[in-house]
Amino acid sequence: MAKSKKTQKKIYVLDTSVIIHDHNSFLNFEDNDIAIPITVLEELDNFKKGNDTKNFEAREFTRIVDKLSEEHTLQDWIPLGKDKKSFFKIIFSTHNLKQNAVKIFDDRKGDHLILNAALSLQEEEKSKKVILVSKDINLRIKAKALNLPAEDYSTGRIKDVSDLFLGKELIENTNSEQIKEIYEKGYLTDYSFIDKKLPNNHFYILKNGKTSSLAFYNCHEDRLDRVEKISAYGIVPKNAEQAFALHAILNPEIKLVTVQGVAGTGKTLLALAGAIEQRRNFKQIILARPIVPLSNKDIGFLPGDIKDKINPYMEPLFDNLKFIKNQFSEMDKKHKQIIEMQKQEKIVITPLAYIRGRSLSDIIFIVDEAQNLTPHEIKTIITRAGENTKMIFTGDVNQIDTPYLDEHSNGLSYLIDRVKGNKLYAHVSLEKGERSELANVANELL
Repeated sequence: MAKSKKTQKKIYVLDTSVIIHDHNSFLNFEDNDIAIPITVLEELDNFKKGNDTKNFEAREFTRIVDKLSEEHTLQDWIPLGKDKKSFFKIIFSTHNLKQNAVKIFDDRKGDHLILNAALSLQEEEKSKKVILVSKDINLRIKAKALNLPAEDYSTGRIKDVSDLFLGKELIENTNSEQIKEIYEKGYLTDYSFIDKKLPNNHFYILKNGKTSSLAFYNCHEDRLDRVEKISAYGIVPKNAEQAFALHAILNPEIKLVTVQGVAGTGKTLLALAGAIEQRRNFKQIILARPIVPLSNKDIGFLPGDIKDKINPYMEPLFDNLKFIKNQFSEMDKKHKQIIEMQKQEKIVITPLAYIRGRSLSDIIFIVDEAQNLTPHEIKTIITRAGENTKMIFTGDVNQIDTPYLDEHSNGLSYLIDRVKGNKLYAHVSLEKGERSELANVANELL
C-alpha cells in the first residue's frame, strides 16, 4: 500500500492566481497531469489587456495553451512535451456533484466554479489524487472544507525566512593586532581567524572588547578590506549596517545589490544617494516601484490623467530625493545638479510596469518595495540588464501588500536566497531604524 501511494499519479488543478503568478507554472509539476478549469480561462480573458505584469502573464499563458492545442481539443488529455509522461486538459464544472460548492457557499462566483471543476474531476478520476493549487489562502481553506486536497504553489518558495541570508556577521574576540593591521593597511590577507569559508562579498564586524573594525570579503583580491563610513551626496551612514549597504552600492565590482530591512532603516535613501554619487559612471538613474492597487482597485479608478494617478504611489520616492536635495542649500552646486538631472531625465522615477520590454544599459536601476514582486517578475527585471548596468533591490519581506505573496514566496526573499554567494552580488539586512525614535517604537512594540 505504501509503495502504491508513492507512485500514485496526481492531477493538479491550477487556479487563476497561480497562472498570474507564473505563466509557466503548469510546467513545474514533474510527471503529474495538469487541469485548468474553464473559469480560469474566462478570468484570464479579463486580464489580457494592459501593461501590468498580470496582463503579461495572462497573455503568455493563453498563447502557450493555444500552441499546445493546435492538433487537439482541450477536453481530451493532451501531452505536455515530447516525453508524453504528463498531460493537460481544460475541465468544466458540473451541477450533478455529491458536493456542490456553488450550493454550499450559496454564491455562483468564480472561486466556487473552480472548486466544482476540481470536485468533478475528483469524482471522475478515482485512481488519481486530485489537488487544487492556489495562491489564494481562502480558496485553499474552502477546498479542504470540501475534502479536496489543496496546496500553495511552492516553486520559488523559501522554506525558512528566519534563516534568510543576512549578508553580515559579527566576529567577536578578534585579535587586537589584526584589527590594528586592518586599520593601518586597509586590508587583511590572513583571515584564517574566521574559521569557515568566507562567502563572496560578505560583510563582517571584527570586534575585540571596545575595539572594532568593519570589514568586507573582497572575493576578487581574496582578502578582507576595511569598510569606512563614507558619505554619498550628503548622506552619512549612521550605523555599521548602513555603512555595509552603501559600500555595496558604491562598489563597481558588484552589479546586483539587495537591501532588506524594516521601515525607517534607510534602504531607499542609501540606494538613491549612492546612485547619485556615481552619476558620472552611468547615463541614467531609474528609481521604480511596483504599483500595488489600493483596495484591489486598478489605478484607472483614480481621478486625473496618468501622471495624477501614478504620483500618489511614487510620492515616497520623491520624498527621498527631496531629503537628499535638502542636505544642501538652494544655491549649492549639488542641489542644482539634482534639479538639472531631473530636468534632463538623468534621474527618472517611474512605475515598474513602464520598464517592461526595455533593455537597460549604462543605468543604475533601483527597485523599491521589491517584496511585492513575484520571483518570476524579479527574474524578468534582472534579465533586462545590459552592459554597465547596476541593479539595487530594496524592501521588507515582512511587509507585503499583495494578496498572493508572503514572506516565503515573494521575489525579494527568492532573490536573496538564490543569488547569495555570487561574485556579482551583495546583500545587507538592515535592522536598526534611523528614521526617528517614534518609528523605532512602532517597529519594536506594535
